[in-house]
Parts: sequence; C-alpha cells; structure tokens
Amino acid sequence: MIAERLSEVSPSRAMLNDRREGVVLVVDLDGTLLRSDVLQESFWSALARHWWTPLAAVRALAAGGRPGLKRRLAELGPVRPSRLPYDEGVLALVQRWRAEGGRTALVTAADAALARQVATHVDLFDEVHGSTPGRNLKGTVKAAFLAERFGPQGYVYVGDAPADMPVWQGAAEAVTVTPSPRLRARVEAAMAASGGRAVTHLPSEAPGPATWLRALRPHQWAKNLLVFLPMLAAHQLDAITLGQSALAFVAFSLIASAIYLLNDLLDLDADRAHPRKRARPFASGALSLAQGGLAAPVLLLAGLGCAALLGLEFLAVMLGYVIVTSAYSLSLKRRLVVDICVLAGLYTLRIFAGGAATGIPLSVWLLAFSIFLFFSLAAVKRQAELVDGAASGRSVAPGRGYQIEDLPIVAGMAIAAGYVSVLVMALYLTSPEVKALYAAPELLWGICLVLLYWISRVVMLTHRGRMHDDPVVFALRDPVSRLCVALVAGFAVVGTLL
Repeated sequence: MIAERLSEVSPSRAMLNDRREGVVLVVDLDGTLLRSDVLQESFWSALARHWWTPLAAVRALAAGGRPGLKRRLAELGPVRPSRLPYDEGVLALVQRWRAEGGRTALVTAADAALARQVATHVDLFDEVHGSTPGRNLKGTVKAAFLAERFGPQGYVYVGDAPADMPVWQGAAEAVTVTPSPRLRARVEAAMAASGGRAVTHLPSEAPGPATWLRALRPHQWAKNLLVFLPMLAAHQLDAITLGQSALAFVAFSLIASAIYLLNDLLDLDADRAHPRKRARPFASGALSLAQGGLAAPVLLLAGLGCAALLGLEFLAVMLGYVIVTSAYSLSLKRRLVVDICVLAGLYTLRIFAGGAATGIPLSVWLLAFSIFLFFSLAAVKRQAELVDGAASGRSVAPGRGYQIEDLPIVAGMAIAAGYVSVLVMALYLTSPEVKALYAAPELLWGICLVLLYWISRVVMLTHRGRMHDDPVVFALRDPVSRLCVALVAGFAVVGTLL
C-alpha cells in the first residue's frame, strides 16, 4: 500500500501490501508533517512578544497540564502556518495518497486549534484531531482514539517519535520520518512481531557539524577581534596582554554564539519571511528548536566561565553584554532608531571588554571614533534590510520598526555617522597622543582617505542591493574591503616604525 506511494521517496525501504479499502492515512504534526514542534514554536513566538511567557507557561501547566499549556502558548504566541517548515517528503506522500482516492487525517498531540490552522493551510486532510483541555492526544491515548475512530488496523500511521510506538503497533502499516537507528529497529521489530506488517522509513538528512556551524555563525566572531584594539592602540604587545586578549576573544565568541542562537529562536517568523534568513538552521527546520534551547545556555555558561578567569571587571562587562543583547532580542530590535543605537553600543562594548581584560585605559578618541563608525555600520545593516524589502514588494521590514519609506533617512544616517567617525579620526591625528605613539603621524592621514572611500562605497553598494545582511560579513568576503583593511594596517604600521 505504501510502496506505490513511496517508490520515488524510498524504494529501498518500501514494503508491498495489498491495498485495503477504507484504510486512512493518519499523519502526525510535530516532527512529521512539520520539521519543527508547534509547542516550541508557540513558546518562542510568545517569548518574542512577552518577556513573562515562562511565568505564564508555568501557571498554565500547573492549572491545566500539558493540554492547558499548549492552549495558553497558542494564545500568547500565535504562529503562521504559511511560514512553518514542512517536510516535503511527507507532503508528497499525503498528496499521492489523496490523488489515488485515499482518505487522510491529521492527528496530533498539538493544540487542536493550531492543528486546524495548519490543515487549512496545506488543504490535504479530510479530518483533523488535536489535543483539547483535558485530553493530550499522545501515545496510548492517541492509539486508543485511532482504534475507536478507524477500527483495528484501519489506518496507516506516519510518525517520528518513540511516543508513537503504541500507535504504530495498532496500525496496518508504519511509516517513520527521520527515525534514529534505535527507533527504526524498534518499529521494525514491533511490526514484524505483529504479523509482518510493512514498515517504510522516509529518508532524511541528519544535521551535521556544518549545520551547527551555520547556527553558531563563526564568521560573526570577526566582530570580537575588536577586543584586541585597546592592546594595539596602546602599542602594548607583550605576551601576557596578548593572552588576555585572546581569552577575551574566546569568551566573547562563546557568549555571542549563545545570543545568536537565542536571537534566531526569537526571530523565527521574521527570518522565514526573509529571502536569505529563511535558510537559517532553525527557521528552515534543519535543527530542532529544542536543540537550540539547550545549546544556548551551555555556550553561555562556558563563555562566562572563561570570562571569570579574566577578573570581575571583564565578567561584569560580559554580563552587561548578555543583558543588553537579550533585551535587544526580546524587544529593542523592534524599536525605531533605538535598535541602531544598541547595535552601535554593542560593537563599542567589545572595545570596553578588551580594555577590561587587559587593564589598558581606553582613549576618549578611540571610543568616540568607534561609536560613530559602528552607528554607521548598524544603519547600513538596516538599510540593507529595507532595500531587500523594497525589492520584495514589502511595505515594512519584518520584525523591525521601519517602513520602506524610511530608506532615504536610514541611508543618510549611515553615511553621516560614517563621515563623522572620519572627522573624529582626523582630529585625533592632531592630538599629542598621536605624536607620542607614532614616529610619522602624518602617514596616518592615509587612513582617513581609505575610510572615506570605504564608507561611501559600502553605502552605495547597499543602495544598489549588493550588501550582505551584515556589513562585517560583507567586508570579510569583499576583496576591495579586505584591501582597505590592509591599507589601514599598512599606514598604521609604517607610521609607527618610520
């Protein structure tokens, strides 16, 4: 029965049975029809809207058990079925079953109201059943419900989890989706012991190291090189200072990756509406939301552990970074202009962290230059999102506080702040500090020229829709930007040595 429908999907695992009229194809939702879990989707969607969601979840669980929790989270964090990650293999199976005249049912432990929304969107199911207050449609409860609804072995069941074992045991045939080797063996043994009923395993691609690397965004760690800037600006290049800066870089990178995971979990809906961000591991369903929810605190604790080795001052800076970035992920990124100011501050905080790790006092000139330059880069980031939105025909930037009509103003903010940073650099070059640190300070004027060119070019390319979502990532990949960095470093080194 299943073999004919899965010949294109899994010919090596398909098993033939004679078709029996009236048998219904029953499909689970979480991890089966969806490459995600709607309870977790609802939790993260609710948390993105209401910081007090964990407290509400605890109260709902205590008052109504898991069904009550599911209903409350569905109310607090509605999800859009059109943007959820669906399993194409399962969709194809259901489509073929219906095309051959078979009946289909979506039966899930997820909240019934949300299950109906999903079923309405895909328009592939004849009936829908989900959890309601007082009944969690899972495991033995689901098995009993299906036996009563469709009769003994009156259904073929498509599921993904060990909790589905009682359901498979009562099914005419079993179909597993992304099963672990252990679950695959258990299902085959159970169906063989029940008279040799067929088992089919839909093929899947398990997430590997490359998927996790994309989620952790190691390319973004380039921003954390800013912790070395106080050491370089002060020309304090001894081994101890270098080691302290290196450990600060490691701590910052671990914590930053934890925050990236948190931000991706909170930004699922907006990412799925974005032409490139929708391919991120959590938005696409390549990694489960549960894995992200576990990995984020582990990375955070590891980073704070490294930070503690550098002293209380550096640890305090890192705790401040965690608090500000969490506030940004939960709320501030949706605040007009506030988001740009916060991003600029977070860049500059990395310089503070470098000073705290090494004990090097920070120059007012360095801080002033940094805040204006990073304000410019943060505005470029928003400019790029608005340009993408205009090209896609949207009127607003998803998950942000900007409208497409704001694009000229945001671009003006980017270039104005960038030029002010160059002005600060020019004023710094006339200060006594420069004459004390550099043998040929006049050569540093070349840095100003390079910065003027690079900032102007970045804004222009962003205006033309050629900017990556993050200007730092763009600079790492862009040959002209890399040449500009080399020129700046060259002017600084030559100005020091001559």
